[in-house]
Amino acid sequence: MRLLWFNLATDLDDPILGFTSSWIKTVAKSVDFIDVITMRKGRVEAPKNVRVVSIGKEKGYSEPRRGLEFYRELFGILGHKTIDVCFSHMIPIFTVLAAPVLRAKGIPIVMWYAHPSLTQTLKLADRLSDRIVTSVATAYPYKRNKLIVVGQGIDTDLFSPDGQPAPDTPPMILCAGRLSAVKNHATLLKAASLLRRSWGMPFQVAILGGPVTSSDGPYAENLYEQVKDLEIQKIIRFEPPISMEALPSWYQRCTVHVNLTPTGFGDKVALEAMSCARPSLLANGGFRETLGKYSELLHFRHGDSQDLADRIERVLSLKKDDRSKMGKYLREQVLQMHSLERLGGRLVEIFQAIRQKFVPKSKCTNQA
Repeated sequence: MRLLWFNLATDLDDPILGFTSSWIKTVAKSVDFIDVITMRKGRVEAPKNVRVVSIGKEKGYSEPRRGLEFYRELFGILGHKTIDVCFSHMIPIFTVLAAPVLRAKGIPIVMWYAHPSLTQTLKLADRLSDRIVTSVATAYPYKRNKLIVVGQGIDTDLFSPDGQPAPDTPPMILCAGRLSAVKNHATLLKAASLLRRSWGMPFQVAILGGPVTSSDGPYAENLYEQVKDLEIQKIIRFEPPISMEALPSWYQRCTVHVNLTPTGFGDKVALEAMSCARPSLLANGGFRETLGKYSELLHFRHGDSQDLADRIERVLSLKKDDRSKMGKYLREQVLQMHSLERLGGRLVEIFQAIRQKFVPKSKCTNQA
C-alpha cells in the first residue's frame, strides 16, 4: 500500500509538531511507501520508503506560491505513482485543495483533526473526507458520522521513566506547552500564589514553552506582569521551548505536571508526562478515561485556581511510594490507550479497510 500524507510541519526540532516524524516512521513499517507533502520542512530523518517534499513556508513563499507548489507536487506524485490512500494530518486546507483531484482518481481521504476550532474550511474538509480520525472523542468539534477515535500516539519508548533522574528539590510543578491564551497559564499562576500561602512548604513552578503566533507575544508579556503582581517571582520561572527529544528529562524531573487547556483539545503533553510515570493534573474532560481510578483527584475545574491549588497540594502531600504507584498506573493507561504503536496499527487498519471499500477490487488485486 502506498500513502499520500499531508502534514502541517515535518521537522524533528519543532517543539509542537516534532512528533509527526515518529508517526510517519511508525506507519512506514507497515506500508510500501509514503509521499509526504508538508507545509513546512525542517530537520528530517525519514526511512528509505518515505519521501518528504515541502511547499515552501520555511522559505518564505507567499500563500499563492505555496498553493502553486502544492499542486505541482501533488500532480507530480499522482502522475508517476499509484496512491492507495491519502492521510491528511491537521491541515484541512490541503484536504479541500486535493479532494477534487483525488476523487477523480478514486483515492479515499482519511483526515486527522484534534482541535476545538470549527471553521468553514474544516466543515468542507469533513464533507470531502471519507473518514475522520482523532485522539479522543471530545477533540473533534463537528459531525460524528465519519469519526473514529484512535488515541494520541505517544512515543512511550522516548517518554519513559527508565533511567530517570531524581525529581528536583524543592518539588517542581511543570507546565509544558506554548505560551498561548488557550493554555490558560493565569490559572496556574494564581494557584501557585494560593499554594504558597496554604501549603507552607517550598516548591517551584516551571513553565516550559514560548510564544508561537503574533498574538502570543502580548499574552506572554501579560503573564510576566502577573507574576510580578502576585509577587511570586521566586517560585515561577519561564523556560524556552525545546525539541521533542529533550522533553522527557523535564517530565522526569517534575513531581507533578499541570495541563490547563479545556475540554475539546487533544493536548498530548499531559499524556507524555503520564507516559514518564508522572501525575498529570488536567482540566480536559476528554482525558478522564485515561486518568482512570485517579480521575477524581487529578481532574480539576477549568479556570478554577483554588481547585487546582487544592489538588496540587494533595498530590505533593502524598507519600513518595503512593505517587510512584500513581505514576506507574498512569503510564499503563497511556500504553493501553495512546501508545504510538497502537496508533500506527489502528491507522493502517483504517487505511486498509477504506482502500478495500473505495478502491475497485481489480485495482487492489493488481497492487497487492
